[in-house]
Amino acid sequence: MRLEKASHKAIKYACMNFHYAKAIPYASVGYSVFNENKQWCGVVLFNRGNINAGKTYGCEIGEVAELIRVALNGNQVATSKAVALAVRIFKKDNPLCKIIISYADTGQNHIGIIYQAMNWFYEGEIKPTRPKFKDKNGKIIHSRVAAKLKTAKIIESYDDIYQRVANTNKHRYSYPLDKSLLPLCQSLAKPYPKKNAQEVK
Repeated sequence: MRLEKASHKAIKYACMNFHYAKAIPYASVGYSVFNENKQWCGVVLFNRGNINAGKTYGCEIGEVAELIRVALNGNQVATSKAVALAVRIFKKDNPLCKIIISYADTGQNHIGIIYQAMNWFYEGEIKPTRPKFKDKNGKIIHSRVAAKLKTAKIIESYDDIYQRVANTNKHRYSYPLDKSLLPLCQSLAKPYPKKNAQEVK
């Protein structure tokens, strides 16, 4: 298996074709995954983590990152191996980053199987603070996108063009890159949630 920096074209295609959200998130860095037969399998994406999440670990912007997409087509040998390799490269490319967090959406019946396979720490369910919106075509719109339209005064109110939909809780996982955060992550850890099904982030 081989990974390399992903192009915007690769990120767009993988997110729109291999991931349930059918949306392209803001990503500070992404890695394309190639299997042993040199076939392209999709991308693993990271972005700068939320500052509020960083406070949990005493981290500033640049010291916390979020794994935001695992958009693969299934031709890889193992999803967990692809993600583990991406984390290793991300750590090398971002030496100041101390911890990576990620979320599994309960609304998709995800519990974070790949994070459990990689021995990430499970911190429990997180209730989202932002609403979700749906446009007239039924596409889910991230609250950040809606907020930008409002800030630019393109819309007066979210409800002018969007329908509010219920947001769902997320399972949060963490993976410390800095050993000094290991005791804290261990203290926050809870038993893994379980179910009898396979899932992808």
